[in-house]
Amino acid sequence: MSALDNGRFTVAAGAVGLIEASLEASLKYCHERKTFGKEIGKHQLVQQMIANMSANFEISQMLVFKAGWLKNNGKRNTKETSLAKWISCNAGFDAANDAVQIHGAYGYSDEYPVERFLRNSKAPVIYEGTKEIHTIMQGEYALGYKEDRPLRKQLPSWPFEQVSVTS
Repeated sequence: MSALDNGRFTVAAGAVGLIEASLEASLKYCHERKTFGKEIGKHQLVQQMIANMSANFEISQMLVFKAGWLKNNGKRNTKETSLAKWISCNAGFDAANDAVQIHGAYGYSDEYPVERFLRNSKAPVIYEGTKEIHTIMQGEYALGYKEDRPLRKQLPSWPFEQVSVTS
């Protein structure tokens, strides 16, 4: 299970980067593109999409930081890593989708990176456990139906102790 935790953690961290990239590209475009004589960022529905991206970035980043802290301290982190993976990957897909929406027709062209962000955002939702699997896991944890068994071997904490190799 701890091997899955490592993969899920990596996927979650990558999704945080995807949210950030989608947000940055959208913020830049919101200041460049004008409609009806004003920046598109002045329109309330665009502001709502930007606000959601920004909030989901902060939430996802904190979940990944929490899971990372547990990992760095050699503690079991299956529940926290699952939550970080589930939330951040869904938020990454939503952020990429909103970024394409903000960019309009340009969102589908390769002139802007958001087309690639959307294309790349679906796979993380699926691999290392689909969103449905993580939803069930979190429900089972909340209801008390799932409890992690102790690990057979203690996880190393960071920083790792120096091991001297002698010949």
